[in-house]
Amino acid sequence: MSAFTPRRLRVGVPAVAALLALSACGGGGSSPNSDSDSPGQGGADSVALTVQAAPNSLDPAQLNDGQQRYVWGALFDTLLYLGEDGVPQPNAAEAYEYSEDALALTLDLRDGMTFSDGDPVTAEAVRATLERTRTTAGPQQGNLGAVESIEAPDEDTVVLRLSRPDPNLLVALSYGAGVIGDPDTIDEPSTALDPVGSGAYTLDRGATVDGTTYVLQRRDDHWNVDLYPFRTVTVRVIADRTAAYNALASGEVDAGTVDAAQAEQAERAGLDIVRVEGQTVGALILTDRAGEVAEPLKDVRVRQAINMAFDRQGMVDALLNGLGSPSNQIFSPAAAAYNEDLADEYEYDPEGARELLAEAGYADGFTLSVPANLTVTPFQPTIAQLLGDIGITVEWQPVTPQQDVQTTEWPMYFNLGGAAPPARTVALYFLPNGSHNPFGYQDPEIDALIAEVATEADPERAAELYREINTIAVEDALFAPLFTLTGSFATSEGFAFRGSAVTPFDIRDFTVA
Repeated sequence: MSAFTPRRLRVGVPAVAALLALSACGGGGSSPNSDSDSPGQGGADSVALTVQAAPNSLDPAQLNDGQQRYVWGALFDTLLYLGEDGVPQPNAAEAYEYSEDALALTLDLRDGMTFSDGDPVTAEAVRATLERTRTTAGPQQGNLGAVESIEAPDEDTVVLRLSRPDPNLLVALSYGAGVIGDPDTIDEPSTALDPVGSGAYTLDRGATVDGTTYVLQRRDDHWNVDLYPFRTVTVRVIADRTAAYNALASGEVDAGTVDAAQAEQAERAGLDIVRVEGQTVGALILTDRAGEVAEPLKDVRVRQAINMAFDRQGMVDALLNGLGSPSNQIFSPAAAAYNEDLADEYEYDPEGARELLAEAGYADGFTLSVPANLTVTPFQPTIAQLLGDIGITVEWQPVTPQQDVQTTEWPMYFNLGGAAPPARTVALYFLPNGSHNPFGYQDPEIDALIAEVATEADPERAAELYREINTIAVEDALFAPLFTLTGSFATSEGFAFRGSAVTPFDIRDFTVA
């Protein structure tokens, strides 16, 4: 075990949970309900959820994935949906088919879908929404980067023409890139706060307080209404973890996430806890592998030394209170790309790390400038200490929460990334336009595997190809993953959570117990 102590770093446990929730679940509140005037405990008729961050926007082109989906996912249908195994399933598109060369994706829409204002959902509405997202700067634009054109040959068919095969496209259409907006109102300013969508719920503007409380009323005419047991859903934003837990424990809200220490308290208070292993991957993203900003990082031995510097088990014990597992892979253990054989690739070995640095010509060490944002705060002292032990000095540069660290300004940054299917992880971390690949680094062998998996129809063979990509990433130390974090979902009596690590945050994750 390294020299850092649980006492000094105990702040990490609640802080980590809070950080995770900034892009995911949280805050509770009362559910307006004709049958009950009391908040929470609404029975089968209503449910109140907690989240820690409000949606940045409800405009289809500006949607952020994560816990914000609890709100926008209720208002919009997505074309596809991820099952518990992370495999895309039919949703608003009842069927889909790729061309033989994987350069055309045909989507067949369900009959009878309508927007919340009663207008029919047509292929033209889907085309218009996708085209707007594809051509508008925003969080989802990159997910449609391979799409060259979109056609609507008839009222029920949409065809996406691609410049290259894209293994992430089906997954993207299960996330924010795949929502369906109303073309008559999508460009109006009101869409950001009160959109017209085809989802199972509408926003109750009279009861909603933007940034604080979102009240959703079910549309009983929705095509998929049977999968939404709650007539009213209230999503409350409670940024403070203690306040959110107190709302759960008191029955003010019915469901939310809790951290490790709170999970034990919650169970004693009679709440049901579901632990989701591998929900989040914590990693140092070594982006400057060509040495443009930090020359040492272009040497694989330096990147390997960085990986050997970390006592991953010690970090899990001290910082996460055991609520996670050591990991040296950017893919979640819940994903098919994860390779158990790589688990011991980088043991904690500071002496061996110093030897590797000496071999690479850095016996006296070097300095790395690293952004210090809210995400890295709980881990900052430990990262600096362990890298310092092998001769690498970390200079933390404070940045604002709004400042993007995924740029060529920084050679390395810390990231907490949600578990995702392998195709999405590849798109984010390995493609030249991926958000976690700001320098556009490419490896010819990985590129060949990505091209092959993009046209692979056999899931087992695709999983093998993803594991090969993962193996190269680990052996060449393209990243320095540290741990996976276990998510804990708490529900009060009468409710149940049924999501998984690789499914997006969705109201359908909660049901009547």
